[in-house]
Amino acid sequence: MILAGTQACAAEPVQSLLLHAAAARDDVAALKRLLSQGADLEARDASGATALLVATKANRIGAARALIEAGADVNAKDRISDSPYLYAGARGHLEILRMTLAHGADLRSTNRYGGTALIPAAERGHVDTVRTLVEAGVAVDHVNRLGWTALLEAVILGDGGERHQKIVNILLAAGADPNLADREGVTPLRHARARGYREIENALRAAGGR
Repeated sequence: MILAGTQACAAEPVQSLLLHAAAARDDVAALKRLLSQGADLEARDASGATALLVATKANRIGAARALIEAGADVNAKDRISDSPYLYAGARGHLEILRMTLAHGADLRSTNRYGGTALIPAAERGHVDTVRTLVEAGVAVDHVNRLGWTALLEAVILGDGGERHQKIVNILLAAGADPNLADREGVTPLRHARARGYREIENALRAAGGR
């Protein structure tokens, strides 16, 4: 009986690892079978990631949907503070992001830099993601540990092109403060001017930027 119990205990981690593997390859049938056999939906791999985070990182939409519908925690963080919600936002995995928003995403949760999902989305030029997060209610003027807002990152780390111009306009329309400066007191307008981002500079000036 003791041996049988030991074998049963050992089987669960194996099932959980199989769950991560199935999520990575978008094998929905395998996911459902493993869950029906008792695999732990919230089991962690060596990086601290759940199966849902594995699916999110690979942008495996079918697997993510199956796991979320089974009740997977969209806010469960790994060892570097990535969660399915935060990662989907940062990487512009829009369909998965929308699923996390519909299933309890914590809009106030932050990544390892102390930033919301909106800040890296703005930096990386994910226009539709930025719009989705703003409409969901993410705070537009949240400041991360670097002292930067989404607006500052869109200017400082963006390329000044069409995508970042649109993002700046979305943020300003949502009420982002055009004069919220970085730790050195440099405003978004001054950063845009220094980089020669004329369209962004004009948008900031029109919004009252100084």
